[in-house]
Amino acid sequence: MSDHPETEANRPTAPCCSPDTAETAREGTAAPSGSPAQDAPEGPEGPEGPEGPDGPDGLEGSEAVAVRAFWTRLGLPGLIDVHTHFMPERVLEKVWAYFDSAGPLTGMAWPITYREEEGRRVALLREFGVGSFTSMLYPHKPGMAEWLNGWAADFAARTPDCLRTATLFPEEGVERYVRAAVEGGARVFKSHVQVGAYDPGDPLLDPVWGLLAEARVPVVMHCGSGPAPGKHTGPGPVGSLLARHPRLPLIVAHMGMPEYTDFLDLAERHEEVRLDTTMAFTDFSERLSPFPAAERARLADLGDRVLLGTDFPNIPYPYLHQLRALERLDMGDDWLRAVCHGNAAALFSVP
Repeated sequence: MSDHPETEANRPTAPCCSPDTAETAREGTAAPSGSPAQDAPEGPEGPEGPEGPDGPDGLEGSEAVAVRAFWTRLGLPGLIDVHTHFMPERVLEKVWAYFDSAGPLTGMAWPITYREEEGRRVALLREFGVGSFTSMLYPHKPGMAEWLNGWAADFAARTPDCLRTATLFPEEGVERYVRAAVEGGARVFKSHVQVGAYDPGDPLLDPVWGLLAEARVPVVMHCGSGPAPGKHTGPGPVGSLLARHPRLPLIVAHMGMPEYTDFLDLAERHEEVRLDTTMAFTDFSERLSPFPAAERARLADLGDRVLLGTDFPNIPYPYLHQLRALERLDMGDDWLRAVCHGNAAALFSVP
């Protein structure tokens, strides 16, 4: 636990937002009255900021050279990042507007390190040596998911190193468009329980989970209670889902932050549960929702089910910092090789 006055349940962590919350943030809505985040000072420039030790001023040469040196030292052919965001520009602009206003919610500034046009963002990942990545996108209301899936299909068609991504929402027709996405070649789905404010156990989704389990298509699910708890976040709803669909290939985003221990429990009980590293272990997240030191041993034991994720481009520090954060866990090179490439390569059958 940190010295912050927030409880484990309501401590703000790495926020993801819907376009609606982005609009609210852009209009200047602050944290609720009495919230500990309301009066928190803006965080100083440090390791999580653009001028920290892994930022431009702390690198010898370009960041791409340093990232490539990281995976070259491990003897890898490159990186596989299962949690990167590409979405329609007008949607992404609203997400960025939210992060621009995130200081009052997190107590720290959130500079978008890679605020670039789409082509440049793709080029950066390629320069880093990311051989496969995703286009995580998600709806916040009915009638949006199928449109996003169409956009993602087009993006994957013009970006062959992107694992074709799709999403879903509990609504009439969800089984139809999820089946169409799977039959069309979707390799991974994104479910955002927090932004969508839905129960993963919603009866409308039950046939969808069965379909994805049968097709062996993984689902990256933001189901932890960060940045703020929702009615359906936390390990309880996910545990109920897995009781009905134990063969569903589930990737818990952000290591389940802040309920790390509970989601490690689920991973130990269900062999198809994996966790992605997105923002976990970084200086930024450790200030808000630190990973329990007592769980390091279990993290090592589950090394075959931890996957590299970063949240690129929406991160307030350089890409390299996520890799350095994993390296300083001191789990050994075999663990790093599995997390940064091997586990995802096996799951998605990519080189």
